[in-house]
Amino acid sequence: MVDMTALTDMHSGDAAKARVRKRRAAETRLQAYGILAIFLAGAALVALLSSVVGKAVGALSETYITVPVTISAQEIDPDNLRDPKQILRADFNGLTRDVLRNIFPQVSGRTERRQLYDLLSSGASFELAAHVSENPDLVGETINFPLLASDVTDLYLKDDFGRLVEKETSGNLTLTATDTEGEYAVSSTEGDFEAALDRVKEGLVVEARQLRRQADRQEAGVIEFNRRAEVAETEEERTRNLDLAAQRAANRDDLEAQADDLIRRSEQEGGDEALGDDNRTVLINVAGGWLKMTRITPQGGVAEAVVPMEREVNASNTWELYTTDLPQAARKVTDNQIIWIETLKEEGGIETVFNSRFFTAGDSREPELAGIWGAAVGSFWTMIVTFSLAFPIGVMAAIYLEEFAPKNKITDFIEVNINNLAAVPSIVFGLLGLAVILPMVSELADRSLRSAPLIGGIVLALMTLPTIIIASRAAIRAVPPSIRDAAIGLGASKLQSTFHHVLPLAMPGILTGTIIGMAQALGETAPLIMIGMVAFIVDIPTGVTDSATVLPVQVYRWSDFPERAFEARTAAAICVLLLFLVVMNALAVFLRKRFERRW
Repeated sequence: MVDMTALTDMHSGDAAKARVRKRRAAETRLQAYGILAIFLAGAALVALLSSVVGKAVGALSETYITVPVTISAQEIDPDNLRDPKQILRADFNGLTRDVLRNIFPQVSGRTERRQLYDLLSSGASFELAAHVSENPDLVGETINFPLLASDVTDLYLKDDFGRLVEKETSGNLTLTATDTEGEYAVSSTEGDFEAALDRVKEGLVVEARQLRRQADRQEAGVIEFNRRAEVAETEEERTRNLDLAAQRAANRDDLEAQADDLIRRSEQEGGDEALGDDNRTVLINVAGGWLKMTRITPQGGVAEAVVPMEREVNASNTWELYTTDLPQAARKVTDNQIIWIETLKEEGGIETVFNSRFFTAGDSREPELAGIWGAAVGSFWTMIVTFSLAFPIGVMAAIYLEEFAPKNKITDFIEVNINNLAAVPSIVFGLLGLAVILPMVSELADRSLRSAPLIGGIVLALMTLPTIIIASRAAIRAVPPSIRDAAIGLGASKLQSTFHHVLPLAMPGILTGTIIGMAQALGETAPLIMIGMVAFIVDIPTGVTDSATVLPVQVYRWSDFPERAFEARTAAAICVLLLFLVVMNALAVFLRKRFERRW
């Protein structure tokens, strides 16, 4: 007989309660793991998007320098023809440089003039030429024209090279000319320069840390070369490694000595610091002029005039004292350029506007002139070719394999290879395009089609085809057999049953799989690089046979450029690409929800 007491104890005793508590604790842990996984995934997504979007914001604005420009008739249109083509051939680049020299006539020397000209983009003269050619009546007039600023100017105004830090001043500034032209002895009735000197000393500490890091690398070299000397097989090799270790040791000691000297100078009271490119810059704005300090003490120092004062400096003048976040050696914008930009800013000549050029222009070597429209159009033509080839071929193949093909070893072999092709790395398709498709199509077209959307579209179509076939077969298989049986029972043929009933019902799933496959193709880079779509393309493509690039490849190219301004444009291009992908995936969800049938 069954012992009912034992059964009751097993299901309601202390052991049973312990098992229930243990099971509930396991369920709670599982839920906690799930919530933690969702939280981590969400946090990673937020971190990624915030990083990309935060950097992309800098690409959404551009800077213009609005200055009076005299359109000299003698230089622009000496024959007084007012011919737009003749005007376009004039030297507008020299005209824009003359404008800057007129604003800052004190600039002399080849290096300083080059720095001055670098305030403007190389495209500024072309925009001025286009404006004057469209309005020939402006020849001989003086107009206020916005000239596009360079990436250096733009990044400085966006604080990408640090910013000017204003120090509080309370005393009266005194300037005494020295024997050197343009140089002044500077002093204040209060200790206004102490805060600036402390700021300079903070820079000395930062520089000392960098030197110590370099010394640590030299020490690592000493250890490595000594190790090599110990295991050297020949006396010559041993001697060479010992010499290298000695050199590294000497470099280490020298760097340590420099760092110790910087720390000592930063800790001593008062001080007298010579300001060079490795120190934080100290600037003075007074009487409409700008001075750059070359030596600083708690009471003042020595400064040189970069922009001459417009009036005599006396006790009634207000003045500002500034320091930079970074030394000149650590930033691309020079001290002189900072002063010139701040001067133009004070005069109201700096304007920041929305960067519509980024969405309407093609690629450029100059970051301030670069846009994504060429890559976006190239992506459009490439996707048109991809869809035109992959969708009909993929759907027809799926219909045949699912509805008409006999089940034998051949069809099993085809199905296995279709599944395998869906997992093949995309670079393999790029190699196929480079070795087979590009030469064959170029020969048929009787010209090279390297970097053309036609070739890129064919390669991406081959890559997307397995995905579309698999998704289409799954959608066709999901249609209930009763639909087919009812159609055939009413006298329809197999072909009519498939195309009139099965295919329309499976089309939402087919379109969903197609759009997802196209979205994957839109983000591919490796196969397109293999066929040459990484080329520098300035013109906007007008057809599938024109040279073009695509958004992912544009992102790849910009990320490899050394100019810092391309960092923001790379992030902005990523945002545009992500927007395209989100729209395509949202369209897939909409089609699935809109046409979904339940049986």
